[in-house]
Amino acid sequence: MAGGDLFSGAAEERLATRAPLAARLRPRTLDEIIGQQHLVGPGAPLRALIESDRLTSAILWGPPGTGKTTLASVVAAATAKRFVPLSAVSAGVKDVREVVDGARQLLGEQGRGTILFLDEVHRFNRAQQDALLPSVEEGLLVLIGATTENPFFQVNAPLLSRSTLWRLEPLSIEELEEVVARGLSAEGATAEPEAVSALVGLADGDARAVLTTLEVAVALSGPEPISLGDVERARHSRLQHYGEDAHYDQISAFIKSVRGSDPDAGLYWLARMLESGEDARFIARRLVILASEDIGEADPLALVVADAAARAVEFVGLPEAQLNLAQAVVHLACAPKSNRVTVALGRAQRDVREGPRGDVPPHLRDAHYRSAGAIGHGEGYVYPHDRPEAWVDQQYRPADVAGSRYYEPSDRGHEAIVAERLRAWRNEGPEDIDPGDERGHSN
Repeated sequence: MAGGDLFSGAAEERLATRAPLAARLRPRTLDEIIGQQHLVGPGAPLRALIESDRLTSAILWGPPGTGKTTLASVVAAATAKRFVPLSAVSAGVKDVREVVDGARQLLGEQGRGTILFLDEVHRFNRAQQDALLPSVEEGLLVLIGATTENPFFQVNAPLLSRSTLWRLEPLSIEELEEVVARGLSAEGATAEPEAVSALVGLADGDARAVLTTLEVAVALSGPEPISLGDVERARHSRLQHYGEDAHYDQISAFIKSVRGSDPDAGLYWLARMLESGEDARFIARRLVILASEDIGEADPLALVVADAAARAVEFVGLPEAQLNLAQAVVHLACAPKSNRVTVALGRAQRDVREGPRGDVPPHLRDAHYRSAGAIGHGEGYVYPHDRPEAWVDQQYRPADVAGSRYYEPSDRGHEAIVAERLRAWRNEGPEDIDPGDERGHSN
């Protein structure tokens, strides 16, 4: 046993010097973590639970490189419980049952609990997740699941309801600059300001991506300070001085080109950003937003196309997914434009934030439970499908805001059909439609 410990110690020492930079710099305490201060800063809720060793089952949800595995490793070092890491990519029901059996035995013999860290928890299918549920429900296992996918879609509702959801955010520019500084210090290297800006601007909030690129750039630069060219070669792409300003300027030009219905300009900026190493996921997310913000009901298919392109980026990956992004750009640029959904939401939000919060009208209240009818719930409600056109004129909002008009469709594309339908329901003519305020875009 002593010999085994000796060799294990020697292996750990060698790994500490040979492991990738991101692994060598992985924080070991809460104070070493960069970012996520809303969770692990002084007085933050997750920090309090970890420090008191009272963490219950949790789902850590956030983009790559935001610290999900790091948080799990900090928990492993801080807890008195047994900590068992598994990856949902390679583990199966058999592995889960072995962990459950070990947890039951450990609790019976030593009174010691078990934490199961399940990385990529969204990769577990429903049957595999169901196998975890009884042990989590009875408290035999504390589950910590990490995922980049929306857990409301990827994690079983019963399992999610028994876990606390912690949302991790992409690291800010300042936080990524601190990550770069730590990496340079660990490597005994320096970097030109333009190189640091390029590293940070391309990372899209991903600390691991920054350190991976930095490590290659250090090897390329030798004893000299890391230059923009070194970062360019490390990323195998032409950065074209793609620092923080260019990152935001080019995505702004891209969005404005698509909004302005210029498919050629949209394709140009798409190609330029991809050649510069911009994260395709960032581009895809902006297209999904634009599909609703600037097109909306003028072409409802635009959101479907943008969402399909975003999924292709994850499923197919680059370089092939460039084609999917290009198709989305062309479709969205050539689609009729309307920002009326954006304007409508803003109007409704103003009423909610500034106006009175009226009660739900009695005829709209839930009437499915016993005795609901006795207190007037649902009384007077007319079921639209009982009418020939599946429409009935009845009040659906609190009285204080019943007369507010939020959505005013344009006469462009499919939205013209929507406008005609609403006018018929409201017994209005075309002159009664308010064109709305089409200002307020962020890009």
